[in-house]
Amino acid sequence: MRKSQYSERGPVPQDVIDVVDFQLPDTVPPGHARVEVLAAPVNPSDVLTLTGQYGILPPLPAVGGNEGVGRVIALADDVSTLAMGQTVLLPLGCGTWISHLDLPARQLVTLPNEADPVQLAMLTVNPPTASLLISEFVDLRAGDWVIQNAANSAVGGYLIDLAKLRGLRTVNVVRRASALDDAVRGDIALVDGPDLAQRVREATGNADIRLGIDAVGGEATEHLGACLAHGGQLVNYGAMSGQACQLSPKALIFRAITLRGFWVSSWFKSASPEQRARLFGELTAAIANGTLSAKIQATYPLARIKDAVEAAASGERSGKVVVLPNA
Repeated sequence: MRKSQYSERGPVPQDVIDVVDFQLPDTVPPGHARVEVLAAPVNPSDVLTLTGQYGILPPLPAVGGNEGVGRVIALADDVSTLAMGQTVLLPLGCGTWISHLDLPARQLVTLPNEADPVQLAMLTVNPPTASLLISEFVDLRAGDWVIQNAANSAVGGYLIDLAKLRGLRTVNVVRRASALDDAVRGDIALVDGPDLAQRVREATGNADIRLGIDAVGGEATEHLGACLAHGGQLVNYGAMSGQACQLSPKALIFRAITLRGFWVSSWFKSASPEQRARLFGELTAAIANGTLSAKIQATYPLARIKDAVEAAASGERSGKVVVLPNA
């Protein structure tokens, strides 16, 4: 058994994490299931956790990885709610860059065994983020427009697909021309710039866009704000530029643009069990039938965790990086 562990944080994320051997007890603890981890993504939040820049940091030493899926390979005698061989969603934040885990059975969510585990591994963070961004802030109806930046990201791709399923139209902004191919499956794909608002008006026929979704920060926030209709809402969920959001007094005062932040972990804490079940049910079904998917740049065995983290942290990445701990 092996795990990816770090005992310090530093500016170069791949330098602080290493693979080490460990051993679980011979017997599964009461109330627990032993899980073989099938797939676990390397998210931007994972990279920021390694560098110490994320909003919540686990105590050290820690195992990397916040989400993933596994297969039940052993059960305690008192567990009857799970079956051997069942694919399960791992609890958020349990340290998923690891070959095996003993986890409380009540924390495991069963998933379709026939679905692609690599796609299911990304169920907990990015698809809910995309879904909630287009449902929780503005009452959108079929035919309405949404504009987002970082449209070539995993959240951006999910948002495009979910918007289509709900009859919404999307303007998808990227930071470099080489990323346009990853955004063209939306209605409109554009490269960011100071004249973005003018180009958006031309492309949409002066459509009233009431929702903007920002993952970049810095000047990119202002560019999105300029594209919105009077009274529009701008929702920020990331800072890929490493800069604070910029929004002019003109936008805030005279155009009544609202800037809000969103963190999916906060939503999960306040949502009812019924709300969480409804959201996961919808997303799981869409992933299982292939309607919803993320582009995969590369998969890595656990032994190459440094390479996986380095690839995930790269600004030129196109698609998700996923660790296969038992490959």
